[in-house]
Amino acid sequence: MSTPDLSQMSMLDLFRFEAESQIQQLNASLLQLEHGADPADHLDACMRAGHSLKGAARIVGLDAAVRIAHVLEDCFVLAQQGKLVLGRQHIDVLLRGADLLARIANPPDGDEAWADHAGSVEVAAFMNTLALVMSGGELPSPSAQTVVPEQPAAPQPVAAPVADVREPSGGSMAPGAVRAVRVSAENLDRLLSLSGESLVESRRLKPFSAGMLRMKRMQREAMQALELLQQKLATSDADETAHATLGEVRALMQQSQHLLGDQLNELEAFDRRSVNLSQRLYDEALACRMRPFADGTGGFARMVRDVANTLGKSVRLEISGSATQIDRDILEKLDAPLGHLLRNAVDHGIESPQERIAAGKPEQGLIRLEARHSAGMLLIEVNDDGVGIDLERLRAMVVQRKLSNEETAARLSDAELLEFLLLPSFSLRETVTEISGRGVGLDVVADMLKQVRGTIRITTRPGLGTRFLMQLPLTLSVIRSLLVDINGEPYAFPLAYVNRTLRLHPDQLQILEGYQHFSHEGRQIGLISAHQLLRQGEWRARDDSVCVVVIGDHEHAYGIAVDAFLGERMLVVQPLDSRLGKIPDVLAGALMEDGDPLLILDVADMVRSVEKLTSSGRLEAVHHAGAAQGTGEARKKVLVVDDSLTVRELERKLLSNRGYQVTVAVDGMDGWNAVRTEHFDLVITDIDMPRMDGIELVMLIRGAPSLQSLPVMIVSYKDREEDRQRGLDAGADRYFTKSSFHDESLLQAVADLIGDAAP
Repeated sequence: MSTPDLSQMSMLDLFRFEAESQIQQLNASLLQLEHGADPADHLDACMRAGHSLKGAARIVGLDAAVRIAHVLEDCFVLAQQGKLVLGRQHIDVLLRGADLLARIANPPDGDEAWADHAGSVEVAAFMNTLALVMSGGELPSPSAQTVVPEQPAAPQPVAAPVADVREPSGGSMAPGAVRAVRVSAENLDRLLSLSGESLVESRRLKPFSAGMLRMKRMQREAMQALELLQQKLATSDADETAHATLGEVRALMQQSQHLLGDQLNELEAFDRRSVNLSQRLYDEALACRMRPFADGTGGFARMVRDVANTLGKSVRLEISGSATQIDRDILEKLDAPLGHLLRNAVDHGIESPQERIAAGKPEQGLIRLEARHSAGMLLIEVNDDGVGIDLERLRAMVVQRKLSNEETAARLSDAELLEFLLLPSFSLRETVTEISGRGVGLDVVADMLKQVRGTIRITTRPGLGTRFLMQLPLTLSVIRSLLVDINGEPYAFPLAYVNRTLRLHPDQLQILEGYQHFSHEGRQIGLISAHQLLRQGEWRARDDSVCVVVIGDHEHAYGIAVDAFLGERMLVVQPLDSRLGKIPDVLAGALMEDGDPLLILDVADMVRSVEKLTSSGRLEAVHHAGAAQGTGEARKKVLVVDDSLTVRELERKLLSNRGYQVTVAVDGMDGWNAVRTEHFDLVITDIDMPRMDGIELVMLIRGAPSLQSLPVMIVSYKDREEDRQRGLDAGADRYFTKSSFHDESLLQAVADLIGDAAP
């Protein structure tokens, strides 16, 4: 690993690096003092931070920063001596001083002399304000203060991305402190990739060891054969030379057997050590990418306080799980979403002090931010004790914005209704303020979760508060995956995107709107073959079932038919070569334990691909031939088209019990789509149906060259002779009235037209 040479950085860059850490410490200690923490420790921390900032600013010649840090020190000294009690207005001004030091370290437009020119008025104003409050004066009203912007300015980078490890500012280290170095993120990524490959390679010894074990068994069998041969020679007239030669062969075989056994034991011991060492190396490399949650939450307490002050509220932020380890990339991506959630909690959730007192709550609102590990996943929770979300108002807003009609909105569950908050530009605030109202915040959260393959669940209790629970992977470098077989090749579905895995019997598949569906949790889910999506051969039945992976959400949920399930694995993500560009439906690559490569599928891309195939009418059905292949016979297929559920089910059961394979369609259009995408031996249709009636369906079938020979039977309530003649003229082979036909008469007519179910 290469370590950046700090001597190559400019003095101003070094000051920025120092200031970032010291100002963060200053902010944290001042907020603790405001919340009533023990002043001794926190005042000492403030003194150290101010003194370090003053010394660093003096070295780089930033006189304004030296003066500000000096007056901060004066204030802290008075507080330590008991001559000044730090109240809220003192903390306000001291925090403004910390902000001013940050601006001097990262001046607007990179102007290093900003504090002496354009910023001189601001510096002088701060000095006067601090002198005023230290002498017991009062600050102007809060309305005159600056409103906190929705998006705080991001600090200017001083170097390439690096792992968040820092050298101590002084030359010596505190007792018990852990020495840290700055390492580039790219080096860490390469280290993790190489250690992952090393782990895979170490496991390739197992097949070799198994081969040697088989050789040992073969030698044992050969030895037994030689012993048997020697016993037979003992009873024969073989000469002494043959006996001697056989004895030598047995001795050599025994030596070979012992040598192979010793080598096998050494190989197994080496295999265990190699795998263990490679695993430890990989775990250590992975740990280098992990950072404590506290590294990404340093500015949140200050932000919550400033937003609350702007809104005239009193809010406290509690952060739990600060030591929880999080992947560096995920922690960086969490910054903006968590900022939005916390601002929303202050603005939308927490009530004014008067409202809280009237509701019997403490005057100060509480927001909890917690990070924890659970079941191999990272859980981030933002919870407030505010007023909660008005679900009926949300429901009305959904209808008002034409996102749903009233009937559908009334049936939505609380969880489904709350998901509308994640839509772009959706906000419950009717007026736009500098803090909220544009509907951007939760959209940013949802977008980030899609990027890292995470999920969010929102719950609310009227009058008690709202909870946002985000579930994310622990790292982006390793992914828990479901391995499946597609056309003889292994592929991986990220488990975070897999809703369910199912084994369906062929009878559970049905045709609706011309496409294959199955019923799951009370909903109809469309089915498509993974082979069609990936253009990898054709789906093959391995037994009397269809292996299905359910992906997507709500109305965009689909079932992907695969050849077989191979189990669950932890895979090291290997990004594909950038020269390949974006490969459709593929996210990345990985290596199996035996070193074989596989592709990790991009589930979001697959959902879009399914929708494109559906809209273009190119979706193919999954044809199951497992039963037919097992018996050598193919059951004849009948399509039943009727808009009456009762009639449809009656005819389906009659035909299924007689052995026919039955598919149902809900109207003429559905039936027409079905006969164009699947092969049928017979169509049974009603006449009066929505979208397309039975007569028109029969005429279309007779007009299609490939379907002209397809037998069609009409079963209708219309019993007039002219209706019967109209159906026969359209091309129907049989015409039955529902009031006159009996079970056997229908089955006999079917047998007359196409024969028995199995030829």
